[in-house]
Amino acid sequence: MSASVEDVRVELERLRGSIDNIDAAIVYILAERFKYTQQVGRLKAEHVLPPADAEREASQIARLRRLAEDAKLDPAFAEKLLGFIISEVIRHHEQIAADSVKRA
Repeated sequence: MSASVEDVRVELERLRGSIDNIDAAIVYILAERFKYTQQVGRLKAEHVLPPADAEREASQIARLRRLAEDAKLDPAFAEKLLGFIISEVIRHHEQIAADSVKRA
């Protein structure tokens, strides 16, 4: 027995509602993450530490790949996503450091 057009529409709305909720959670979780990385950036600037930490980044990428595998998510996708986030964090850290130098 095939689903009616109305049944399909209702199911699409239900699924899309769940997707919308998850998207909102992702945005709020990223905002919370960036609050902490901003604190890290200020601490690094205060102590004249470099904005990037290649060893930490490599460790985090390896960790995220393992988590992705456990979650049945494509590890390459997870790595790309974290790579994008890391590049944005470094950009923020560079800006914080530059602002710190200007104030000094």
